[in-house]
Amino acid sequence: MKSKNLNTYSQSSRLIQAVILAGGLGTRLKPITDTIPKPMITFHGKPFLEYLIEMLVEQGIQEVILLLGYLSDKVIDYFGDGAKWNVRIIYSVTPVEDDTGLRISKGKEFFNDEFLLLYCDNYWPMQLDAMYILFKKAGVDALVTVYTNKDGYTRSNCIVDDQGFIAIYDKLRTMSDLKGVDIGFFLLKKSVLDLLPDGNKNFEKEVIPRLVSKRNLIAYKTDHRYYSVGSHERLNLTDSFFERKPTIILDRDGVLNHKAPKAQYITKWNEWEWLPGSKEAVCILKKNGYRIIIISNQAGIARGLMTQADLDDIHQKMQNELAAVGASVDKIYYCPHGWDDNCDCRKPNPGMLFKAQRDFNLDLTRIYFVGDDERDETAGKAAGMKTFLVNERFTLLNFVKEKLF
Repeated sequence: MKSKNLNTYSQSSRLIQAVILAGGLGTRLKPITDTIPKPMITFHGKPFLEYLIEMLVEQGIQEVILLLGYLSDKVIDYFGDGAKWNVRIIYSVTPVEDDTGLRISKGKEFFNDEFLLLYCDNYWPMQLDAMYILFKKAGVDALVTVYTNKDGYTRSNCIVDDQGFIAIYDKLRTMSDLKGVDIGFFLLKKSVLDLLPDGNKNFEKEVIPRLVSKRNLIAYKTDHRYYSVGSHERLNLTDSFFERKPTIILDRDGVLNHKAPKAQYITKWNEWEWLPGSKEAVCILKKNGYRIIIISNQAGIARGLMTQADLDDIHQKMQNELAAVGASVDKIYYCPHGWDDNCDCRKPNPGMLFKAQRDFNLDLTRIYFVGDDERDETAGKAAGMKTFLVNERFTLLNFVKEKLF
């Protein structure tokens, strides 16, 4: 494995081109796709493909190559040269019958030496800088994003080994013990396309196994759910995701209420003391349409210092006092495990953040997580969130007034 100074890598200066496969018939979405191609299915007034392109531009992509086939005029007429989105768009239109490998081969004259390849029917909130750093650090020719699929969201199709490489890839998903599914979002060197045989071939079927056999495909693993227009069953989830209801996630102790001394806990309601301005901050958020979510470590349960009933009582009384001033918290997540239980929910692990993401179809990259110590900061950054720490001098109320409104 090659090793280089990771600080020398920047996606904005090194990787500026994305290639999107968008030529299929979308047969699983009939009758919708009888008249429009699937990437042009609309959510909240915008086609799915527009959300993808906007995200790519936000990540520093300057040029998008659209590999089209079916009803290509619908896409070209809408996006034109891309100037409206501050991106250059190039079109490669080939017959509808072309499989992904042949469609890529016919468009490769436009490709840079390194590029991002993705499918038009999957949306996942990218962290392109982190992906590119891993790509260069691994010294490979290809990287693919893998959803860990811990929640059984879909059928897995791969196994990632302990070093982070794709060890097994099963496009047909017939093998047992598969863990994780590739969702596209490949970073590729153009030389990878030399692995494509002649003829009307499928990219995934032909290229991925060859990369795996050469230990040349690194996985960028994510617990953040992806959203798609691949089937009718996914459309409602995708619609909820693109609603983008204003949401904020808060730590509890040290953000809403005074924190207990180190290694101690708020175990009864009579120990609870609101921090100055915290109730007002929650009121402002609710009046402005925010969904408010709390995540909190509560190891006092595992240590026997409090019971589940004690915690429930605290939260109910907290909600009662918020209700009295016209506010509320929408959801409370907590980790009851001990310090050494090796769970994935106790901060600084981001497990509770990803649980909230799945429950509410959130885009965590567009949401603030407000905490008060380094564990919160570590968890938020691991989830790809905008993270802010408050303290006695700069409180939650200060944050809400100065950063949000």
